[in-house]
Amino acid sequence: MHRRTLLKAFALSASVVSMGFAFSAQAAETIKVGIMHSLSGTMAISETPLKDVALMSIDEINAKGGVLGKKLEPVVVDPASNWPLFAEKARQLLTQDKVAAVFGCWTSVSRKSVLPVFEELNGLLFYPVQYEGEEMSPNVFYTGAAPNQQAIPAVEYLMSEDGGSAKRFFLLGTDYVYPRTTNKILRAFLHSKGVQDKDIEEVYTPFGYSDYQTIVANIKKFSAGGKTAVVSTINGDSNVPFYKELANQGLKATDVPVVAFSVGEEELRGIDAKPLVGNLAAWNYFESVDNPANQKFVADYKAYAKAHKLPNADTVVTNDPMEATYVGIHMWAQAVEKAGTTDVDKVRAAMAGQSFKAPSGFTLTMDATNHHLHKPVMIGEIESNGQFNVVWQTDEPVRAQPWSPYIPGNDKKSDQPIKTASN
Repeated sequence: MHRRTLLKAFALSASVVSMGFAFSAQAAETIKVGIMHSLSGTMAISETPLKDVALMSIDEINAKGGVLGKKLEPVVVDPASNWPLFAEKARQLLTQDKVAAVFGCWTSVSRKSVLPVFEELNGLLFYPVQYEGEEMSPNVFYTGAAPNQQAIPAVEYLMSEDGGSAKRFFLLGTDYVYPRTTNKILRAFLHSKGVQDKDIEEVYTPFGYSDYQTIVANIKKFSAGGKTAVVSTINGDSNVPFYKELANQGLKATDVPVVAFSVGEEELRGIDAKPLVGNLAAWNYFESVDNPANQKFVADYKAYAKAHKLPNADTVVTNDPMEATYVGIHMWAQAVEKAGTTDVDKVRAAMAGQSFKAPSGFTLTMDATNHHLHKPVMIGEIESNGQFNVVWQTDEPVRAQPWSPYIPGNDKKSDQPIKTASN
């Protein structure tokens, strides 16, 4: 009797062990990738579509056989527009979920929050949004624009005859690192062009701010002193009340043009764009660019939205950070194939020089050293349907300058990525 019980116990433990092997073998059949975007809170308006396009990109790669013969398995987390929570979720993705790479963040404060985690654990973050530069981590690939690929060309355009020959600048942003650093760079750039401090106004509002009545009245007052343009680094859902207030007070683009760095097709989807016609946005891609790669990208995303019953699937749009997400995931997949492994150090090396025919119509290349994409610059004018008419663009992709030449001492910074603790 005793012997029989022992035999049963051995048989049971053997089957449990074999089940364990089966589970681990099954788990190894996929490559996990993290998707880390705010799906709730003030940034959800901007970040939710990045999660959706990331999932579409993964489906696309899987339909072609995956990576290294394995399917990609997305692990989606919602840090809920809560900056410390981004760091917790990043740690969870890298240590518990064991993802090979993470695609995520929008605001620079969320990126700064997760950066020490990626550097400590040697993870890889693909960051898809234009930002203030002043950073070049070995653990991040920046697929959005640096200031010389967006902010500087936009202000140069505003100063040109075509852009309205602006002489005064109202710098309006959300109160955190990206707007403040970008405006520090822009103020130094404007000084280099002979613009004095009396012709520059700088105003910041908290995340989620909605009462723009006094600020818009002040913009009107400031514009009485000469040809004025507003440079907006407002982020997230605060853009909706800001643009509504411009319309309420009858501030037209012909009087005071607004150029935005964080407003694209998605943010305009929630408002009547007719009173905003002629205002500008600077990006590296617009949904309206007409080429076969973009026609396919837009059609694929619209089909994905319908198939997955996304909210307002009939009116979904594409935008610049969505394109940057799409390019980043495909480039990472190419680098993994080239490296023959998901090992972070080998994938990092394989990312140098990767290129991809992007929906923008340009072939984008990952710089050989600085972890930033070479990108075209485009300035678009808002149309009544919430789309953008491209009024100016570069002929070729522009190499990023992560360390802005307008910040003293940056000429001595390394052109090689270094951990942020060393910066």
